[in-house]
Amino acid sequence: MKDLFEAIASLFVDVLFAPYDALRALELENWWAANFMSWVFIIIGFVAFIYWMLQLKSHADNNEEDKSISSHSYL
Repeated sequence: MKDLFEAIASLFVDVLFAPYDALRALELENWWAANFMSWVFIIIGFVAFIYWMLQLKSHADNNEEDKSISSHSYL
């Protein structure tokens, strides 16, 4: 079992995180390039947030939500 976990660790450290190590090496030269993946994830998060808010607004505009007080049995 120890070999299995060491193989998984080696896979992540040596293969899957290699691009991040390359980006970390850029940190002293260009801060924006070193944080490229962070910016990508932030942009994806903003796009998802805006999409979700537009979907909520469209459902609210169509009056699709049941706003009655007895909409749930525990209320």
